[in-house]
Amino acid sequence: MGELLMTEPDELLFDPIDWQQMQIMAKLTPGERMMAMAQASAFGHALLRGALQTRFPDKSLHEINLMMLRYIERQKEREY
Repeated sequence: MGELLMTEPDELLFDPIDWQQMQIMAKLTPGERMMAMAQASAFGHALLRGALQTRFPDKSLHEINLMMLRYIERQKEREY
C-alpha cells in the first residue's frame, strides 16, 4: 500500500499508480485477485517473522509468533 503524505490540511497525496500492475490485476478473476492478496499477505508475514528471528535469535517460534501478533495489532490500531 502506498504511503499517504499530508501536504496541506485538506490535501492528500498518494504514491504514483503503477498502471501495468493495475492492468494485470484487472485481468485476474476475483478468485485470482484474492489468491494474489493472500500470497502478498503471507510474504509480508514471512518478512516480519524473518526480521524478528534475526533481531531475537534466542526466541522460540511461539514467542516470535506472539511478537508478530502484537506488532500487527498495534499497526491496526494506528491506522484508525
